[in-house]
Amino acid sequence: MDSSAPPPPVSPLEQALHAARALVLADLVAGAVAEADVVSMVEESVVQRRWWVEQWPEGVEYVAGLIAQDVQDALLEKYGRWPLCPVCADGDPHALEVEPELGPDPHWVCHKAGVSVSAVGTLAPAMGGPGGESGGESSS
Repeated sequence: MDSSAPPPPVSPLEQALHAARALVLADLVAGAVAEADVVSMVEESVVQRRWWVEQWPEGVEYVAGLIAQDVQDALLEKYGRWPLCPVCADGDPHALEVEPELGPDPHWVCHKAGVSVSAVGTLAPAMGGPGGESGGESSS
């Protein structure tokens, strides 16, 4: 066997899954919640979404938003809301939501204020951990 042969190309499915994983991990790191058990939640979602996209290949462009939602749901069950909204300073803390729920180019949105906060993968640092106080400040 020739060890100098190039590795096989990475499939578009695997590229999309790796990109989605990286985007969600970036948001978790920004919120300072990328602990080992939380990263395991991301990995579990990637496994589940791999099967989902294998069944419906046309859904590959939706996988980043779906993994973000999966992790958000898993965090809610175990720790609390994430990511907390940095826009609404008054009232009860609430989580941002992924929009569109099933579509390309997912964003974190505050439905209370009716604003898009950031694309998935680009949350600002210190936006608050699950169930905690939001540490981010709005620059607008």
